[in-house]
Amino acid sequence: MLKTILRLLLAVFYFAAGVIHVIRPAPFLTIMPAWVPWPEAVVLWTGVAEILGAVGLVQPLSKPLRRAAGWGLALYALCVWPANINHFALDMAKADGGLGLGYHVPRMFAQPLIIWLALWVGECLPMRRRTSA
Repeated sequence: MLKTILRLLLAVFYFAAGVIHVIRPAPFLTIMPAWVPWPEAVVLWTGVAEILGAVGLVQPLSKPLRRAAGWGLALYALCVWPANINHFALDMAKADGGLGLGYHVPRMFAQPLIIWLALWVGECLPMRRRTSA
């Protein structure tokens, strides 16, 4: 039951984030590392990936599709981590400290948790069977 609730919450989060990436790309372009080619296309396609991953997570009858979505969203979260790190560095270099450590430090620690959560709710992690002694 908990896994289902978290799977739905993660899907809602990713769906909303994907829609925002597609309709309002400007904030994401400002945190994009300079070495990323074609930043506008990257933001657009990351939004599409988030939306597709969210849709895949909520498929009730397709465990393979949920598993693919879990792997995809975990890899996505890993791949966008450099943008989050770049945002942290850019923001903290501002005279006013930007959003501050209270925003960025939890965000940095949340990224591995989001990766793990996508794998767990997508049923990508090997399950250990409990044996009775």
